[in-house]
Amino acid sequence: MPNLAVGTQKRATKKILLYSAMTPYIPPHDNGPELIYADEYLLAVNKPAGLLSVPGRGTDKQDSQATRIQKVFADALIVHRLDMATSGLLVFARGHYMQRRLSELFRERLVTKSYVAIASGKVASECGEINMPIVADWPERPRRRIDEKLGKPSLTRYQVLLQKDDNTRIALEPVTGRTHQLRVHLLAIGHPIVGDALYGGQPAERLMLHAHGLDFVHPVTDSQIRLISEPPF
Repeated sequence: MPNLAVGTQKRATKKILLYSAMTPYIPPHDNGPELIYADEYLLAVNKPAGLLSVPGRGTDKQDSQATRIQKVFADALIVHRLDMATSGLLVFARGHYMQRRLSELFRERLVTKSYVAIASGKVASECGEINMPIVADWPERPRRRIDEKLGKPSLTRYQVLLQKDDNTRIALEPVTGRTHQLRVHLLAIGHPIVGDALYGGQPAERLMLHAHGLDFVHPVTDSQIRLISEPPF
């Protein structure tokens, strides 16, 4: 009898390789990190779309925001990540102690994150919540999908900003931080993000998703930190 699990794994691996082959990694030109905030404890940069947050697998995927900022700040360590196609705010700790402190803030959901996206179609409700559990779609990796039984709880709040040309400019707050959460949730309500080839969005020169804001209490100074990066679209 054939091993169905092995067969499924092989098909999934093949799809990953095909997806990677169709989307070669061509990072944007390195003009040096665009600093949004810097002190002796932490840094925030504006990551461009198309750049990995950290190095990937293979020699062709070593260029990343992490490696670029370490050329300038050797003690910079990653705290959280953005999808390669997503632009916007990315925070780095300066040293291992601050990496632990900042990672705790993100893990305990003590960082308020806001995004701006262009969604396909006109979102009917002016504001609302998308509360749908997300799980890895193993046969279709790297995609994720909604699954009421197997998915992890996932919550996104949204506010419509502008409707134009049958698209919606929308503010998003991911309360949880699942992989591809915003992309999967907008697809689930029938409004995939423009430029999201992986989830069926309208074709565009890039994924129209930008990490716009971060709010948290500085783990050392106790001051309120509010970081803003305006979307380039």
